[in-house]
Amino acid sequence: MELPHRALARLTAALAAALLLLLPSAAGAAQLERPKSQTEPPRFFERSAREVTRIASRAEKVQVERARGPLDSTAYTKGVGRWQVSFFRDGDEVAQVHVDDRSGAVLEQWTGHQVAWSMARGYAGAFGRTLNAPYVWIPLCLLFLLPFLDFRRPYRLLHLDLLVLLGFGASHVFFNRGEIGVSVPLAYPVLLYLLGRAIFAGLRPRERPGPLVPHVPLAWLMVGIVFLAAFRIGLNVVDSNVIDVGYAGVIGADRIVDGDPLYGEGFSDDVERGDTYGPLNYLLYVPFEQALPWSGAWDDLPAAHGAAIAFDLLAIGGLLLVGTRLRSGREGRVLGVALAYAWAAFPYTAFVLESNANDTLVALACVGALLGLAVRPAVGGAVSGAAIGLGTAAKLVPLALVPLFARRSVLVFALTLAVTLAATVLPFVPDVGLRELYDRTVGYQAGRPSPFAIWGQLDLGPLHTIVKVAAVALAVLVAFVPRVPTPRQVAALGAAVLIAVQLAATHWFYLYVVWFVPFVLVAVFGAYRERAAPPAPRRELERDVPSGVGATRSPLVRA
Repeated sequence: MELPHRALARLTAALAAALLLLLPSAAGAAQLERPKSQTEPPRFFERSAREVTRIASRAEKVQVERARGPLDSTAYTKGVGRWQVSFFRDGDEVAQVHVDDRSGAVLEQWTGHQVAWSMARGYAGAFGRTLNAPYVWIPLCLLFLLPFLDFRRPYRLLHLDLLVLLGFGASHVFFNRGEIGVSVPLAYPVLLYLLGRAIFAGLRPRERPGPLVPHVPLAWLMVGIVFLAAFRIGLNVVDSNVIDVGYAGVIGADRIVDGDPLYGEGFSDDVERGDTYGPLNYLLYVPFEQALPWSGAWDDLPAAHGAAIAFDLLAIGGLLLVGTRLRSGREGRVLGVALAYAWAAFPYTAFVLESNANDTLVALACVGALLGLAVRPAVGGAVSGAAIGLGTAAKLVPLALVPLFARRSVLVFALTLAVTLAATVLPFVPDVGLRELYDRTVGYQAGRPSPFAIWGQLDLGPLHTIVKVAAVALAVLVAFVPRVPTPRQVAALGAAVLIAVQLAATHWFYLYVVWFVPFVLVAVFGAYRERAAPPAPRRELERDVPSGVGATRSPLVRA
């Protein structure tokens, strides 16, 4: 039986309205168009620009801004049935109001940083989708903690370390509410604790009493890894979105295959500054874009999903391998399984996966660099140099780890690093030269203005300079102190360097937490053993480690 034409039209309109309510971020992404007439409604609209401007002018936040000085206004259509009225002072947009065309209701009103940064508005589902729901997030937190709880030692330091890693959640709650004036400052105490803890573990390592996994059988953790990995992949496939970072990766891969320039104006109209990463980032998306071709629009982007899932699985497998290489026998298996499980259960690694971002690439560079510590210095220097080089060619920030990892075998490390960077970067240098590449990547990232760092919210210029100098000093200092670091110490100091970089950065976001997670986990997990190991003679240790980082397995035992 066919529906009457009028009923079908009403049903279609109702479904469209429901979709707009369920997807506010999609409405926020609609293209702005300035109507030709200020007094006549545009096609398919009921109200004129002048009428909508009068409605928007009565909004509470606009009234507050008007009390501070005169405003100029411009009305735009923003998709079907929706208006945006922007209010300017001296050419700067200081207030923005969204109005429903049919009812004339004010849907949204924004001032301050939330005018320019839509991601600061707390749109539901913009980052992480269902992962943010308490019935998903809280069970993941519990799964992350429970295997490592020692009820006989309730005050052991590992409990606090893991709780602090979850402490970003306090900031995250306010971010999801659009209250960045609260969310941003709350992230810094967590970062500062982790920085202090990492420096302490790097300079004064101690073995802690009790096994790493006190009460849970190892087989259960292995099953947990499989279950959590399957859950994460399923959630990614059925309920995740691709943010601009993943979209840029797909666009870049398409440009590489088509032979188009990777850097410069014209990269994409959809993603502003999408060419801000290293060339390897886009190269890594090529296999996925070829297998799951890009349609040319910001749609489901299956290639971005495939890449994010692959990066995540590589991180799980890499951490499993790190544990088994840094320790022998059962203790290596326990460490490896614990590291892989912690990654799979940690909500912020899932947050990156649900956003289909590329930040796991930094974690993979860290994992690769740690694997270089598990072999002899000459080979290890090459492995670490290649890992740091590939990470730098993708996401830039692993370059800060060069002094720390170069100390083991300087010549081999430097040569491998240089060859890796040359092979992955030089083919994509713009025709106008290296300066263009620098300006669009390192230069942009280093000076990127943002309200998501405390430096973008408060005028703290002298303090910011001190923090930046301290971060550089720390990155250099770890090349000399301690004199003979163990792999656990190297991991801890690597975490300290990356956290210091984040503290100094002009833009910070929760996606960056995964950068230092592998290092932090190795540093804190490495303090616990199934049983005490006899101390190795100092002379024997130094003979095994002529260049200063550690032998194949024994150093982490002493750490």
